[in-house]
Amino acid sequence: MIIDITTQKREEIIDITDDVRKAVQLENGFVVVYTPHTTTAVIVNEAERGLLDDFIKKLSELVPYMAGYSHDRIDSNADAHIKAGILGNSITVPVVRGELLLGTWQRILFVELDGPRERRVYVMTYEAKKG
Repeated sequence: MIIDITTQKREEIIDITDDVRKAVQLENGFVVVYTPHTTTAVIVNEAERGLLDDFIKKLSELVPYMAGYSHDRIDSNADAHIKAGILGNSITVPVVRGELLLGTWQRILFVELDGPRERRVYVMTYEAKKG
């Protein structure tokens, strides 16, 4: 399954948990959520708005925009590549009895780091073998 995402800001975090749930058509196994873009990430965390704002702010403090990176000579987005590399481009979530095995506050989050853009996330499910 493919989830198409239109981002609105240069940096934003979008909760895609419900979209991933729709892709789960198995009893037991796992789901892989993957973004093929080098300036995006997929993470699992709480989706509380203040925390998401804090997350973006702290990432920007750690890896500031246009801070003299060599790659910025090409397209001025080295910070986005570095942040995406730190966060990672995929997650794996177990599926038990047809449900994503997420903690109480855990959500699957798409992280845009060089938007706004049209993006894609791939969702692949794998059935656990019986026996």
